[in-house]
Amino acid sequence: MSTLKNKTIFITGSSRGIGREIALRCARDGANVVITGKTAQPHPKLPGTIHTVAEEVRLAGGCALALQLDVRDEQAIAAAVAQTVEHFGSLDVLINNASAISLTPTLQTSAKRLDLMWGVNMRATFLAAQACIPHLKKAANPHILTLSPPLNLDAKWFAPHVAYTLSKYGMSLCMLGMAHEFAAAAIACNCLWPRTTIATSAIENNFPEAILRASRKPAIVADAARSILLRDSKACSGNFFIDEEVLRAEGVSDFERYAVSPGTRLFDDLFLGKH
Repeated sequence: MSTLKNKTIFITGSSRGIGREIALRCARDGANVVITGKTAQPHPKLPGTIHTVAEEVRLAGGCALALQLDVRDEQAIAAAVAQTVEHFGSLDVLINNASAISLTPTLQTSAKRLDLMWGVNMRATFLAAQACIPHLKKAANPHILTLSPPLNLDAKWFAPHVAYTLSKYGMSLCMLGMAHEFAAAAIACNCLWPRTTIATSAIENNFPEAILRASRKPAIVADAARSILLRDSKACSGNFFIDEEVLRAEGVSDFERYAVSPGTRLFDDLFLGKH
């Protein structure tokens, strides 16, 4: 398969950043894209809404359905998935992109912030998969792709922000387990993570400006995601993909076009490199 045309793709947290970029990349193939997020009205500090992205999807050549969704609400997840299938007639792909971040050490992490990260990251990934899998079982090449890091139990990845790491690794563990659980149904369950920091609102709001300039654009993650979704679900599951490695395997060698500031030394992502 060389295109996502007519495939129905449900993306959590797609009103901006990486989720939006994946939506637009799928739209250029002619996919049906379900844009979900909490932002239905313009946010004073953050770009985009589910409706502005839906319009961008249509202009890019895709069909769009914009659904306001708080991924912490299990009933809302189930309703959104049901509405997707009713609207488009099928469901082929789930992309777990929604994520909450707080890079705080243990004593500075409130229970409210802990619950937010656990709810938006691990719990929502589990519940979205749970709601989508009965429909994915009917698809020709079903994929669940989760934006979470490769598992590494070296304590250095936990120590600076235990709660955040637990929540992101929880997403990855969901995919590891579900890849085996649903192998017989040929549902591919994979993770994708960037080699570098990506220029999103999360980076802009949590890191110095110099790191933003040393980042890549979300398009690299979107291109890698599309490449994974085109692979045979029977033969591609349980992987922890890195965006650059995926594209290199596809023959891509020019990565400067993805750089925010071409020529600037890139900053390794939070869960990769030597930090």
